[in-house]
Amino acid sequence: MGGRGDMVVVRSEGLYCVPGDFYIDPWRPVARAIITHAHSDHARIGHAHYLTAQPGLGILRARLGDIAADGLAYGDAVEHNGVRISLHPAGHVLGSAQVRMEYRGEVWVASGDYKVEADATCVPFEPVRCHTFITESTFGLPIYRWVPQQEIYADINAWWARNAAQGRASVLLGYAFGKAQRMLSGLDAAQGPIVCHGAVEALNRVYRDAGVALPATRMVTDVARDELRRAIVLAPPSAAGSPWIRRFGEYSDAFASGWMLVRGARRRRGVDRGFVLSDHADWPGLMAAIKATGAGRIIVTHGSVPVMVRWLRQNGYDAGAFETEYGAEEEGADGESAAQTAGRQEGADA
Repeated sequence: MGGRGDMVVVRSEGLYCVPGDFYIDPWRPVARAIITHAHSDHARIGHAHYLTAQPGLGILRARLGDIAADGLAYGDAVEHNGVRISLHPAGHVLGSAQVRMEYRGEVWVASGDYKVEADATCVPFEPVRCHTFITESTFGLPIYRWVPQQEIYADINAWWARNAAQGRASVLLGYAFGKAQRMLSGLDAAQGPIVCHGAVEALNRVYRDAGVALPATRMVTDVARDELRRAIVLAPPSAAGSPWIRRFGEYSDAFASGWMLVRGARRRRGVDRGFVLSDHADWPGLMAAIKATGAGRIIVTHGSVPVMVRWLRQNGYDAGAFETEYGAEEEGADGESAAQTAGRQEGADA
């Protein structure tokens, strides 16, 4: 999709704003890149200059190193080649933003990744009125409907308490950037020590430096062996089965992801528990966000694209799709296979 005169088109480098001569989350090196957030499928090394939301500047530099980058406060605007650019909260992770582009009276918004349920670790999602909305569709199937996050936090704390009572650690796996800090914000620190893998703790520090309040955490080397038996451990998925994790002795493990809603996902992960907690919008959230933009034209990217496009067309939208390279690290899980499995289930259940 993308006709003559469109403000944004897809090039081999990524999503390209034609009149502005800049890219949004490009996957190949370019001169000017606007980055919606610092997950590695959206923020890549090699661009000459980066622009991102001010709250996410620290995390972008922490992940990409010494880059030429500027931060723009949410709602502030800059003009480039006649295109008025502003960044607006996406509610996905620290510093995540939607990109609003206005040119000659026409407004386009690129969502990046987003969720509509507010949480304690980032600025809440803000609907932005536009004519054309480019939206993600990671969980763009009607089966995906999240329960309130407080219920998930309560389940996690109860699981931790049961494990501690039985003298074993609780190992909670989730993406190190965003998911881990969100889980941490919901933990009851009074229950016992909260231990973080080094990859998680490095990003916890960036969150704290940005003013996000998080419970106190410790490194495994700072916790006595007998205390580890009542600890909860936050670690990235790559830590599963590693020598690092074996130091906890007997433990129960769990994985936190929206994909845990899919039948068989927990079994494929080989964990004791699955907690359905996602930093992406569910189906009702996607539909609510799209409606709130007031856009008549919707362009769908990474995720359950055909289902979303078909549903939108059936409901009166001018809908199409952009083929992108996003989504490789969604939720820190094998998103593509999980989405395909969900799609088969959706078809079977229809």
